[in-house]
Amino acid sequence: MRTPFRVGASKTNRVSRLALPATFGALFALALTILTGTTSHISRASASAGVGEPAAGPAAALTGIHKIRHVVIIMQENRSFDQYFGTYPGADGLPRNKKGQFTVCVPDPMLHTCVKPFYDPSDTNSGGPHMYSDAVTDIDGGRMDGFIRSRESGHLDTDIIGCLALQLPQTCDDVMSYHDGRQLKNYWAYARNFVLQDHMFEPNLGWSQISHLYLVSGWAATCKANKPRSCKTDLVNPDPRLEGGSGNIGLEALLTVTEPSNFYSSNPADQPPYAWTDITYLLHKYKVSWRYYLSQGTEPDCESGAMTCSPVPQNIKTPEIWNPLVNFTTVHQDDQLQDIVPIAQFYKDARRGTLPAVSWLIPSGDDSEHPPARISWGENYVTGAINAIMRSKDWDSTAIFLTWDDWGGFYDHVKPPTVDGEGYGLRVPGLVISPYARRGYIDHHIYSFDAYLKFIEDDFLGGQRLNPRTDGRPDPRPDVRENERILGNLVRDFDFSQAPRKPFLLPVLPQSKLPPALPALSVLKN
Repeated sequence: MRTPFRVGASKTNRVSRLALPATFGALFALALTILTGTTSHISRASASAGVGEPAAGPAAALTGIHKIRHVVIIMQENRSFDQYFGTYPGADGLPRNKKGQFTVCVPDPMLHTCVKPFYDPSDTNSGGPHMYSDAVTDIDGGRMDGFIRSRESGHLDTDIIGCLALQLPQTCDDVMSYHDGRQLKNYWAYARNFVLQDHMFEPNLGWSQISHLYLVSGWAATCKANKPRSCKTDLVNPDPRLEGGSGNIGLEALLTVTEPSNFYSSNPADQPPYAWTDITYLLHKYKVSWRYYLSQGTEPDCESGAMTCSPVPQNIKTPEIWNPLVNFTTVHQDDQLQDIVPIAQFYKDARRGTLPAVSWLIPSGDDSEHPPARISWGENYVTGAINAIMRSKDWDSTAIFLTWDDWGGFYDHVKPPTVDGEGYGLRVPGLVISPYARRGYIDHHIYSFDAYLKFIEDDFLGGQRLNPRTDGRPDPRPDVRENERILGNLVRDFDFSQAPRKPFLLPVLPQSKLPPALPALSVLKN
């Protein structure tokens, strides 16, 4: 049986099986940008700075869900539930027998053997391909045994760059790896003290772009400019400016997407591509405040889904895959582009006690935990953000939902439920952190990111859904995701009868105390 490659290993005897990408320069440049931390670390600097002391005083005299006046959604990147919490006590984790031995073994088609889950102590991973086709392969009709087959398919994705950046052969394999509380001390501490959701699923079978679209709108589609009724479901490439809207995710595409010069001109090329209705439309309609806080580094995913592309800065003014709201017609028509702001503004808002009703926190590539970025950097960034909220006078009325946008190609053993033909996708970790959250509770109910929309709608919008029949802006979405029968209600993760819990502050390390950036690839020196 093969001994799987653990990221961080210094040797290998395994023969390279996959072809190297053609455009080495662009690929290595992207790896170096993510791994050397050359971007502006506003997030870590702000997290480590003094952000004020815990605010005194009770929450507003409201009842039930309405005690929550601030919803904060923190979205990290590319981890399956089993990869982070597969050995967490009491959770629906990696299957074992009574002796504690793993009972799953995923086939390796090339070596004609199988690989069991293995513990990986390293701070970095490569993961596996994670496009729509890879999700279908990984799930394999519910057998959940296609993860290594996807990895060996030759489909270029961030797993390839992860291996190269870590100075390992392209065939380095860690899709069957898992981490535990030794690396994930703070995440596991949050789980022990608040709520861990072990059946949170990505809302669709797509990749990062699609997942972020569902996060804010419950759908992903290709549309004609400014015509919401023209939209059709697209889980591959909804932005027509990427490769001409062909849906052909080219491996050699070198793309740079910039802000259109005039979103209000009559030229279709100047229009924002996402014409269907998103949650900010309802928030604006009901006069509910929101902000989308964006770390301004780079994206590890190519905007086309390919691996060979130039590094793209993640900017509040340019439409990129982790920053979809800038591409929605409604955000422009409602004149709310100013609510998409740098992450530094989040720390100011938290310190002043002026967080909006709804917040999204989106990382930069190096803080995202997206392979090959360091896990410790991402966990540190998240901890700093949560500490900032806990020190704020807004803490007593806040619910924090922490999750990861997709599975990143890593193994998970639970077959996703089927919803409307587009989802659900694979399991990802989910945590609920709040002064009203139940303590040490493992929630086994089924969720997807649609549950966040449902919670926001029930708390601030009187239960109004993104429903074409009732929201005042019809689009042809296949269903109202928030009303799916199998979708759980996040309210069950709270005990609103209890007094608000005190802040649970965890250590945030200065950047100098974090593991060093990975060394530059030797090929870059040539």
